[in-house]
Amino acid sequence: MGTAAGGDGGHLLCAAAAEHKVNLTAQRPFAEVLRAGLAETFFPDDPFRGFGSLPPAERAWGGLKYFVPALEWAPRYTLGKFKYDLLAGVTIASLAIPQGISYAKLANLPPIIGLYSSFVPPLLYAVFGSSNNLAVGTVAAASLLLASIVEAEVPREDNPELYLQIFYTAAFFTGVIQTALGVFRLGLIVDFLSRSTITGFMGGTAAIIILQQLKGMLGMKHFTSKTDIISVVRSIFLYRDEWRWQSAVLGVCFLLFLLLSKQLRKKKPNLFWVSAIAPFMVVIIGGIFAFLVKGNEHGIPIVGDLKKGINPLSISQLTFTDKHVNTAVKAGFLSGILALAEGIAVGRSLALIKNEQIDGNKEMIAFGIMNIAGSCTSCYLTTGPFSKSAVNFHAGCRTPMSNVVMSVCIMLVLLFLAPLFKYTPLVALSSIIVVAMIGLIKVKEFLHLYRVDKFDFCICMVAFVGVVFFTMVIGLGASIGLSVIRALLHVARPTTCKLGSMAGGEIFCDVRHYPHARNIPNVLVLQLGSPIYFVNAGYFRERILRWVEDEESASKADGQDLQYVILDLGGMAKSPIRPFQLFSSSGPP
Repeated sequence: MGTAAGGDGGHLLCAAAAEHKVNLTAQRPFAEVLRAGLAETFFPDDPFRGFGSLPPAERAWGGLKYFVPALEWAPRYTLGKFKYDLLAGVTIASLAIPQGISYAKLANLPPIIGLYSSFVPPLLYAVFGSSNNLAVGTVAAASLLLASIVEAEVPREDNPELYLQIFYTAAFFTGVIQTALGVFRLGLIVDFLSRSTITGFMGGTAAIIILQQLKGMLGMKHFTSKTDIISVVRSIFLYRDEWRWQSAVLGVCFLLFLLLSKQLRKKKPNLFWVSAIAPFMVVIIGGIFAFLVKGNEHGIPIVGDLKKGINPLSISQLTFTDKHVNTAVKAGFLSGILALAEGIAVGRSLALIKNEQIDGNKEMIAFGIMNIAGSCTSCYLTTGPFSKSAVNFHAGCRTPMSNVVMSVCIMLVLLFLAPLFKYTPLVALSSIIVVAMIGLIKVKEFLHLYRVDKFDFCICMVAFVGVVFFTMVIGLGASIGLSVIRALLHVARPTTCKLGSMAGGEIFCDVRHYPHARNIPNVLVLQLGSPIYFVNAGYFRERILRWVEDEESASKADGQDLQYVILDLGGMAKSPIRPFQLFSSSGPP
């Protein structure tokens, strides 16, 4: 019986089982090979590849434009583009105001922090960001994740000032980590947050957030700081004597209005702006109603005082003491990676629609810079949320200038209108969050994963169940761990299959998927699905021998004799172990 190997889609039949050596030219030095390998891993899309032949001044200018994309689009900016960006910026500002206040409350922060976080970071993203569609702001999942981590170490009720300081410090570390990942082009770390992980984590987080909003919907004053479903449900009924029917009725009205506006957008996409400004209308209408009926005295709690003025500096409030820095680093790292995954995924998905491309590493640098600056100007973590970015996209934005317009609108609110939002009912904020979270529970995506890949579905469910029944950190960590195991299994247990010929022997296909593919008499053709490493060498040998034994048994039953085994190595770019070594006495076990 002979053994042969085929590549480039073909299958070479060898008449003898011999090792054929290829005459190699002079090999490259080890340092050069190592450098090329590292470059391919970390710089597969080297952004400076076209600068080598340019004069030094032009190379410097090109490098500066790479790190500051505004230098690329700003000189070509026109009034025609500004008209679209102005409309988009005003539209997303009307969404940023209620969402900023709502998500700050979700993180147990003063509501004004949410407005601060919608002012400075978007300005910086407009300068350093590469996406024309992304709208910057706070996000619900990261807000709750930060709150759950910080609250476990420093309860807000015990020390609200320190609680806020750790949030600022966490945002600082988030920025440092994101910038470092971008500079060293380590975006592959974010790839471990697979689609199934994000889907399950976001779905579980949304479910918990919706349940937590029953506190605001029912006008309750006391509630648990834990995030698992058992603690949340227990807390709802434990303080049932605090339920206020006035808040419940008002909340149902707001929910119906917001849900109807979303349905209108689905049926008439041209009226997307109705659902975009609906949360702002809820805040305005709710504030007027609470002011007229003195809601705070009649079972309708309100936001309370919001001081006028733009962001005060908070650099002096960053805390790096040994006692609390670990909490800040942990919160900053986990929320930062989650924010990166969401922001980059949203930016790429919207860019594909316009046939554009964004550089993930460049986005990391932009997110990092805006979070570092934000931590010094009374902001907490920000990224590119899907809801706001989708509104920005549908509003017709042309450049990141829409973020500048949004920031200017927020600045005007902070300077002149902030105190007016003191009468905003908490139930209005809760209804806004509930409607935003409903869209994150993607049942169709769960079903799709179940039909396509059961392992991915399990990863998704681990993330969902971990978040809902335990903690957000456990859910996220367990699902990432399973994703890593999945990746390792692909290397340690790669696919191997038997190939049969079709179309007169010109095409070879997997016989499991193409039952009509016929076997070649006296020949067994196998395809190895990955390079041979020490981790899978033993598996490959055992699997190939098992195929050979089965084929020999089948051949003898038909009165034939297996003579050749052909290994299709078309998908094996390079391998540290050569195929013949699998069956050599000097080869791997």
